[in-house]
Amino acid sequence: MNDNPGVPAGVVDLLPDAVFGLDADAKVTFANRAALELTGYTSDDLTGRLCAECLSARDLDGRPLLSGGWHPSTRLRSVRGMSQQTVVVRRKDGRDLVASLAGSYQRDSAGALTGAVISLRDAAGRTGSDVSGIEIVSTVSHELRSPLTSVKGYTSLLLNRWDRLPDDQKQMMLEQVNHDADRVTRLITELLDISRLETGRLRLRRQLVDLPRIASNVVEKVTLEYPELEATTEFPVEFPKVYADPDKVEQVLTNLVENACKYGSPRGLRIVGAVEDGKVSVAVSDRGEGIPAADLPKVFTKFFRRSEGRPTGSGLGLWISRGLVESHGGDLTAESAPGVGATFRFTLPLIDLDRLQEQ
Repeated sequence: MNDNPGVPAGVVDLLPDAVFGLDADAKVTFANRAALELTGYTSDDLTGRLCAECLSARDLDGRPLLSGGWHPSTRLRSVRGMSQQTVVVRRKDGRDLVASLAGSYQRDSAGALTGAVISLRDAAGRTGSDVSGIEIVSTVSHELRSPLTSVKGYTSLLLNRWDRLPDDQKQMMLEQVNHDADRVTRLITELLDISRLETGRLRLRRQLVDLPRIASNVVEKVTLEYPELEATTEFPVEFPKVYADPDKVEQVLTNLVENACKYGSPRGLRIVGAVEDGKVSVAVSDRGEGIPAADLPKVFTKFFRRSEGRPTGSGLGLWISRGLVESHGGDLTAESAPGVGATFRFTLPLIDLDRLQEQ
């Protein structure tokens, strides 16, 4: 497993991080035990193959790494290492993995590049401040680019061509700007919620919340991003109001509906409310291909994104949503059957309104 003459045999297998050796052509020469466990490959699967081919490494914008050879900076003899960055790699089982990458280049006496040693650390496997630091900032911040680019483009067009644009186009552009501004606000809110959830500083601004009304608003807003969305809302007559933070509840429901559109199908979506055992529940069901049994326990894991469907986003939405629901005293669960679709259901406790008014 260890073909690096500069490292004693077996030593790299003792390291906790995944370590790979690459030759001058960026082909894998060795992978330590942690690397095999992280990626699910065997040593024979990797050795001799191009790193870009077997790991499908790419940055957070989806740009492939090493697919065209080494970075141009390696032509400078003074460049000895790779700056730490967050990347996405593909495991053998097809699942994407967000990881922190660092490395050092190897050069001969003349300064020519002979290879590299790189290390990967699972971002979701970090603890404490590591997880809530650069990986989260990098992962979430890249999502801001798309809506901000849209806002910038439309506002520039409106400012420069206002008199020449028909009213219906102006209306469409302003609606899109408003939608993208809401999206940016939500992303920033989620970024702040991560810190508050991890430190126990989340503050809920509770009031009586009309869940059927919030569900209808969410469908209307998500339709701007997914025009093909076909969703029905089903709530019993006189569905009780809950004492909750309306912004957080809307954030949770938006995440669930968007998740269904991305990984399931935007057509045939159902949002169903129910009352039972002193609590209310809201279930979002899609008609997609369902969630593989191996992935079901992982869907609420930070940074986890399934490879099926349209795996965009930070991989933080479901993790944040569960934290928000649990902060209200409820639960968020997932169930699925292959080929049938998936259902995400959250519960919120019912409050005795008479008792609440007495307090």
